[in-house]
Amino acid sequence: MIKEVNFHIDKLDTMKKYPKSIHYIGNLDLLNKRTISIVGTRKPNNYTKQYTHELAKALTKHNICVVSGAAMGVDAIAHNAATPQNTIAVAGTGLDIRYPAVNKKLIEDIENNGLMLSQFPIKTPSQRYNFPIRNELVVSLGECLIVAQADENSGTMRSVEFALKMNKPIFVLAHRIGESVGTNKLLEQNLATAIYDIDKFIEDFVGFKNEIKHSDDFLEYCKTTPTYDDVMQKFPEKIFEYELSGKIQVTNGLVFVV
Repeated sequence: MIKEVNFHIDKLDTMKKYPKSIHYIGNLDLLNKRTISIVGTRKPNNYTKQYTHELAKALTKHNICVVSGAAMGVDAIAHNAATPQNTIAVAGTGLDIRYPAVNKKLIEDIENNGLMLSQFPIKTPSQRYNFPIRNELVVSLGECLIVAQADENSGTMRSVEFALKMNKPIFVLAHRIGESVGTNKLLEQNLATAIYDIDKFIEDFVGFKNEIKHSDDFLEYCKTTPTYDDVMQKFPEKIFEYELSGKIQVTNGLVFVV
Protein backbone atom coordinates (compact mmCIF):
# COMPACT_ATOMS: atom_id res chain seq x y z
CA MET A 1 0.00 0.00 0.00
CA ILE A 2 1.29 3.45 -0.95
CA LYS A 3 1.39 5.82 2.02
CA GLU A 4 2.65 9.32 2.66
CA VAL A 5 5.48 10.00 5.10
CA ASN A 6 4.00 12.04 7.94
CA PHE A 7 7.20 13.06 9.72
CA HIS A 8 10.24 15.19 8.95
CA ILE A 9 13.23 13.30 7.51
CA ASP A 10 16.33 15.08 8.80
CA LYS A 11 18.53 13.56 6.08
CA LEU A 12 16.64 15.58 3.48
CA ASP A 13 17.50 18.95 5.01
CA THR A 14 20.47 19.15 2.64
CA MET A 15 18.09 19.46 -0.34
CA LYS A 16 17.61 22.89 -1.85
CA LYS A 17 13.94 22.65 -0.94
CA TYR A 18 12.38 20.06 1.32
CA PRO A 19 9.83 17.97 -0.65
CA LYS A 20 6.16 18.92 -0.36
CA SER A 21 5.29 15.27 0.07
CA ILE A 22 7.05 11.91 0.06
CA HIS A 23 5.26 8.68 -0.75
CA TYR A 24 6.51 5.30 0.35
CA ILE A 25 6.01 1.56 0.32
CA GLY A 26 7.88 -0.57 2.81
CA ASN A 27 10.01 -0.25 5.91
CA LEU A 28 10.58 3.32 7.11
CA ASP A 29 12.94 2.07 9.81
CA LEU A 30 15.65 1.93 7.13
CA LEU A 31 15.76 5.74 7.29
CA ASN A 32 17.26 5.40 10.77
CA LYS A 33 20.27 3.41 9.57
CA ARG A 34 23.57 4.76 8.30
CA THR A 35 23.27 5.20 4.55
CA ILE A 36 25.46 5.49 1.47
CA SER A 37 24.17 6.42 -1.98
CA ILE A 38 25.51 4.52 -5.00
CA VAL A 39 24.82 5.70 -8.56
CA GLY A 40 26.23 5.17 -12.02
CA THR A 41 25.75 4.32 -15.65
CA ARG A 42 22.97 2.12 -16.99
CA LYS A 43 25.59 0.28 -19.06
CA PRO A 44 28.43 -0.62 -16.68
CA ASN A 45 31.47 -2.55 -17.84
CA ASN A 46 32.40 -5.86 -16.21
CA TYR A 47 34.85 -4.20 -13.82
CA THR A 48 32.13 -1.85 -12.57
CA LYS A 49 29.62 -4.67 -12.24
CA GLN A 50 31.99 -6.72 -10.11
CA TYR A 51 33.10 -4.00 -7.73
CA THR A 52 29.72 -2.32 -7.38
CA HIS A 53 28.38 -5.70 -6.29
CA GLU A 54 31.28 -6.33 -3.89
CA LEU A 55 31.00 -2.85 -2.42
CA ALA A 56 27.24 -2.95 -1.81
CA LYS A 57 27.49 -6.45 -0.36
CA ALA A 58 30.29 -5.39 1.99
CA LEU A 59 28.34 -2.34 3.15
CA THR A 60 25.39 -4.57 4.03
CA LYS A 61 27.64 -6.80 6.17
CA HIS A 62 28.38 -3.69 8.23
CA ASN A 63 24.68 -2.77 8.51
CA ILE A 64 25.02 0.23 6.19
CA CYS A 65 21.95 0.79 4.05
CA VAL A 66 22.44 1.29 0.30
CA VAL A 67 20.43 4.01 -1.47
CA SER A 68 19.98 4.20 -5.24
CA GLY A 69 17.49 5.02 -7.97
CA ALA A 70 16.15 1.61 -9.10
CA ALA A 71 17.41 2.19 -12.65
CA MET A 72 19.08 -0.38 -14.89
CA GLY A 73 22.80 -0.98 -14.55
CA VAL A 74 24.66 0.26 -11.48
CA ASP A 75 21.49 1.04 -9.51
CA ALA A 76 20.05 -2.46 -9.92
CA ILE A 77 23.40 -4.09 -9.11
CA ALA A 78 23.71 -2.06 -5.90
CA HIS A 79 20.16 -2.83 -4.78
CA ASN A 80 20.51 -6.56 -5.47
CA ALA A 81 23.89 -6.87 -3.77
CA ALA A 82 22.66 -5.01 -0.71
CA THR A 83 19.58 -7.31 -0.65
CA PRO A 84 16.08 -5.79 -0.68
CA GLN A 85 16.02 -5.84 3.13
CA ASN A 86 18.86 -3.32 3.32
CA THR A 87 18.17 -0.92 0.48
CA ILE A 88 16.21 2.24 -0.21
CA ALA A 89 15.13 2.85 -3.80
CA VAL A 90 13.93 6.24 -4.98
CA ALA A 91 11.57 6.21 -7.95
CA GLY A 92 11.25 8.79 -10.71
CA THR A 93 7.58 7.90 -11.16
CA GLY A 94 4.54 7.39 -8.98
CA LEU A 95 4.94 4.30 -6.84
CA ASP A 96 2.04 2.60 -8.63
CA ILE A 97 4.33 2.38 -11.68
CA ARG A 98 7.23 -0.05 -11.45
CA TYR A 99 9.80 1.54 -13.76
CA PRO A 100 11.85 0.40 -15.57
CA ALA A 101 9.86 -2.73 -16.41
CA VAL A 102 13.04 -4.82 -16.55
CA ASN A 103 13.46 -4.17 -12.80
CA LYS A 104 9.85 -4.99 -11.89
CA LYS A 105 10.78 -8.05 -9.81
CA LEU A 106 13.54 -6.14 -8.00
CA ILE A 107 11.18 -3.26 -7.21
CA GLU A 108 8.53 -5.66 -5.91
CA ASP A 109 11.13 -7.27 -3.64
CA ILE A 110 12.13 -3.85 -2.28
CA GLU A 111 8.48 -2.96 -1.69
CA ASN A 112 8.03 -6.15 0.34
CA ASN A 113 11.31 -6.11 2.23
CA GLY A 114 13.03 -2.71 1.89
CA LEU A 115 11.83 0.82 1.21
CA MET A 116 10.56 2.54 -1.94
CA LEU A 117 10.29 6.35 -1.92
CA SER A 118 8.97 8.90 -4.40
CA GLN A 119 8.17 12.60 -4.46
CA PHE A 120 5.61 11.98 -7.20
CA PRO A 121 1.92 11.17 -6.70
CA ILE A 122 0.38 8.01 -8.13
CA LYS A 123 -0.08 7.81 -11.90
CA THR A 124 2.95 10.06 -12.51
CA PRO A 125 4.62 8.49 -15.57
CA SER A 126 8.29 8.30 -16.49
CA GLN A 127 9.25 11.75 -17.75
CA ARG A 128 12.73 13.05 -18.41
CA TYR A 129 12.55 15.98 -16.01
CA ASN A 130 11.48 13.70 -13.13
CA PHE A 131 14.87 12.06 -12.83
CA PRO A 132 16.99 15.02 -11.70
CA ILE A 133 14.37 15.46 -8.95
CA ARG A 134 14.76 11.78 -8.08
CA ASN A 135 18.55 12.10 -8.13
CA GLU A 136 18.55 14.93 -5.60
CA LEU A 137 16.59 12.78 -3.16
CA VAL A 138 18.96 9.83 -3.70
CA VAL A 139 22.01 11.98 -2.96
CA SER A 140 20.43 13.68 0.04
CA LEU A 141 19.60 10.38 1.75
CA GLY A 142 23.23 9.19 1.78
CA GLU A 143 26.01 10.31 4.09
CA CYS A 144 28.25 10.23 1.03
CA LEU A 145 27.91 9.55 -2.69
CA ILE A 146 29.68 6.76 -4.55
CA VAL A 147 29.78 7.05 -8.35
CA ALA A 148 30.66 3.65 -9.77
CA GLN A 149 31.03 4.69 -13.42
CA ALA A 150 29.87 7.69 -15.44
CA ASP A 151 30.35 9.40 -18.77
CA GLU A 152 31.29 13.06 -18.65
CA ASN A 153 27.91 14.49 -19.73
CA SER A 154 25.67 11.79 -18.29
CA GLY A 155 22.68 12.10 -15.97
CA THR A 156 24.80 10.54 -13.25
CA MET A 157 26.98 13.65 -13.21
CA ARG A 158 23.87 15.62 -12.27
CA SER A 159 23.90 13.63 -9.03
CA VAL A 160 27.49 14.77 -8.53
CA GLU A 161 26.38 18.39 -8.86
CA PHE A 162 23.83 17.84 -6.09
CA ALA A 163 26.47 16.20 -3.88
CA LEU A 164 28.82 19.15 -4.35
CA LYS A 165 26.09 21.63 -3.43
CA MET A 166 25.25 19.56 -0.35
CA ASN A 167 28.93 19.26 0.64
CA LYS A 168 28.63 15.48 0.54
CA PRO A 169 31.88 13.49 0.22
CA ILE A 170 32.16 11.92 -3.23
CA PHE A 171 33.91 8.62 -3.89
CA VAL A 172 34.49 6.81 -7.18
CA LEU A 173 35.78 3.46 -8.35
CA ALA A 174 39.20 3.74 -9.94
CA HIS A 175 39.07 3.30 -13.74
CA ARG A 176 41.57 3.08 -16.58
CA ILE A 177 42.32 6.11 -18.74
CA GLY A 178 39.61 6.47 -21.36
CA GLU A 179 37.01 4.65 -19.25
CA SER A 180 34.44 6.34 -17.01
CA VAL A 181 35.61 9.75 -18.18
CA GLY A 182 33.22 11.53 -15.81
CA THR A 183 34.65 10.00 -12.64
CA ASN A 184 38.24 10.29 -13.84
CA LYS A 185 37.65 13.99 -14.42
CA LEU A 186 36.38 14.33 -10.85
CA LEU A 187 39.62 12.80 -9.63
CA GLU A 188 41.64 15.12 -11.86
CA GLN A 189 39.82 18.11 -10.36
CA ASN A 190 40.23 16.80 -6.79
CA LEU A 191 36.45 16.68 -6.37
CA ALA A 192 36.32 12.98 -5.49
CA THR A 193 38.35 10.29 -3.76
CA ALA A 194 39.10 6.96 -5.44
CA ILE A 195 38.23 3.70 -3.72
CA TYR A 196 41.16 1.33 -4.14
CA ASP A 197 40.37 -1.01 -1.26
CA ILE A 198 36.75 -1.75 -0.28
CA ASP A 199 37.61 -2.96 3.22
CA LYS A 200 39.71 0.15 3.89
CA PHE A 201 36.95 2.42 2.61
CA ILE A 202 34.38 0.79 4.91
CA GLU A 203 36.83 0.75 7.80
CA ASP A 204 37.26 4.51 7.46
CA PHE A 205 33.53 5.04 7.05
CA VAL A 206 32.36 3.03 10.04
CA GLY A 207 35.34 4.00 12.16
CA PHE A 208 36.64 0.61 13.12
CA LYS A 209 38.82 -2.13 11.69
CA ASN A 210 37.42 -5.30 10.26
CA GLU A 211 39.17 -7.88 12.39
CA ILE A 212 38.09 -10.78 10.20
CA LYS A 213 40.82 -11.26 7.64
CA HIS A 214 40.00 -13.45 4.68
CA SER A 215 42.62 -15.18 2.58
CA ASP A 216 43.26 -13.44 -0.70
CA ASP A 217 43.48 -15.99 -3.50
CA PHE A 218 44.76 -13.37 -5.92
CA LEU A 219 47.70 -12.30 -3.74
CA GLU A 220 48.51 -15.91 -2.92
CA TYR A 221 48.70 -16.62 -6.63
CA CYS A 222 50.90 -13.57 -7.24
CA LYS A 223 53.37 -14.83 -4.61
CA THR A 224 54.34 -17.49 -7.16
CA THR A 225 55.66 -14.68 -9.42
CA PRO A 226 53.47 -15.52 -12.42
CA THR A 227 53.77 -13.81 -15.78
CA TYR A 228 51.60 -10.79 -16.50
CA ASP A 229 49.86 -12.69 -19.31
CA ASP A 230 49.00 -15.60 -17.00
CA VAL A 231 47.56 -13.24 -14.39
CA MET A 232 45.50 -11.45 -17.05
CA GLN A 233 44.01 -14.79 -18.09
CA LYS A 234 43.23 -15.91 -14.54
CA PHE A 235 42.34 -12.61 -12.78
CA PRO A 236 41.66 -10.01 -15.52
CA GLU A 237 39.63 -7.71 -13.26
CA LYS A 238 41.86 -7.76 -10.18
CA ILE A 239 45.31 -7.05 -11.57
CA PHE A 240 44.49 -3.41 -12.38
CA GLU A 241 42.95 -2.71 -8.98
CA TYR A 242 45.79 -4.32 -7.02
CA GLU A 243 48.46 -2.56 -9.08
CA LEU A 244 46.79 0.82 -8.48
CA SER A 245 46.56 0.18 -4.75
CA GLY A 246 50.27 -0.72 -4.63
CA LYS A 247 49.79 -4.33 -3.55
CA ILE A 248 51.53 -5.77 -6.62
CA GLN A 249 54.18 -4.63 -9.07
CA VAL A 250 54.68 -5.63 -12.69
CA THR A 251 58.34 -5.81 -13.74
CA ASN A 252 59.81 -7.34 -16.90
CA GLY A 253 56.56 -9.15 -17.63
CA LEU A 254 56.34 -10.73 -14.15
CA VAL A 255 54.00 -9.93 -11.28
CA PHE A 256 55.42 -9.47 -7.76
CA VAL A 257 53.70 -8.91 -4.43
CA VAL A 258 54.92 -5.67 -2.86
